[in-house]
Amino acid sequence: MVEVKQVSKRYGGKKVVDEVSLSIPRRQLTSLIGPNGAGKSTLLSIMSRLIPKDSGEVWIDGKEISRYRTEELAKKISILKQSNHIAARLTVKELVSFGRFPYSRGRLTRQDNEYVREAIHYMELDDLQHRYLDELSGGQRQRAYIAMVLAQDTDYIFLDEPLNNLDMKHSVQMMKVLRNLVDQLDKTIVIVMHDINFASCYSDYIVALKDGKVVSEGDVSTMMRSQVLRGIYDMDVHIQTIENRRICVYF
Repeated sequence: MVEVKQVSKRYGGKKVVDEVSLSIPRRQLTSLIGPNGAGKSTLLSIMSRLIPKDSGEVWIDGKEISRYRTEELAKKISILKQSNHIAARLTVKELVSFGRFPYSRGRLTRQDNEYVREAIHYMELDDLQHRYLDELSGGQRQRAYIAMVLAQDTDYIFLDEPLNNLDMKHSVQMMKVLRNLVDQLDKTIVIVMHDINFASCYSDYIVALKDGKVVSEGDVSTMMRSQVLRGIYDMDVHIQTIENRRICVYF
């Protein structure tokens, strides 16, 4: 389990994460939602130790995150941020192979290569695996980065806006892949999401942030209510039930 206890982060004179406490359920898909500037991406970076917190604690499986050795943490958490800048000219397969670095240290074993092959196939990148990243569309590159995360094979997967640059078909495919990782492989996944309807259809648990604070959290039936969403987004949101799924109408 991931437990966040009274975590704060300040940039300049502004608290972007303000004494946040929450528990991430194990073996579930949790979505972090909220308006721009709510602190979602910053919180995710703190939870993965990419940036330091000013105060508070983050516990993963009963151990405070600062006490993990880097190589130990890399076998427990994988994270994909919004902006990925890799200067080297790599093929898709070479990029995905980086996901095995915590285990292989650059010397891939037969098992490492099998993880790479499965991740590439999972993301339907077989025909692109020998192409260079700078030859791909934005959506294809995003799928390659997700494949790298899958190859890392960690218990916890943190994703910051994983649907960026994906078209409708591949957005649905991505969410189904993540859903299967939870349901079939017992992964714990935390996603920063802007699309409230994807969060509604695929999440087990939803945490809403606003102005750096957790303002609401709960399962889909608790969160996908007009009065709850109005308090998060400061606008009227109507809920319709379509095929037993709660869909937000806000235009």
